[in-house]
Amino acid sequence: MAVISWSNISATPAAFSLAGGWYAITAIATWGSGSATLERLAADGATYVTAATALSANGMSVVQLPAGTYKLVIATSTALYADITPINQNNP
Repeated sequence: MAVISWSNISATPAAFSLAGGWYAITAIATWGSGSATLERLAADGATYVTAATALSANGMSVVQLPAGTYKLVIATSTALYADITPINQNNP
């Protein structure tokens, strides 16, 4: 699994696929009152639902996710640098 990353964005990028597993989501930005939220495409094939707690300050979150289609929703933040990194659970 590869790292998915974005550099200096201020709008929601295109959807992407993730295999199931553990992921680290890291983000830094000019936040203001904005946020970045990972959302997953629901079973209806049209609606995205929150998949991880929104980031609204520089930091990292670790989450376990099912396989699916995701998008990183940007709300009023600018200069966002973010990545979603798979965590290999086989290494201590």
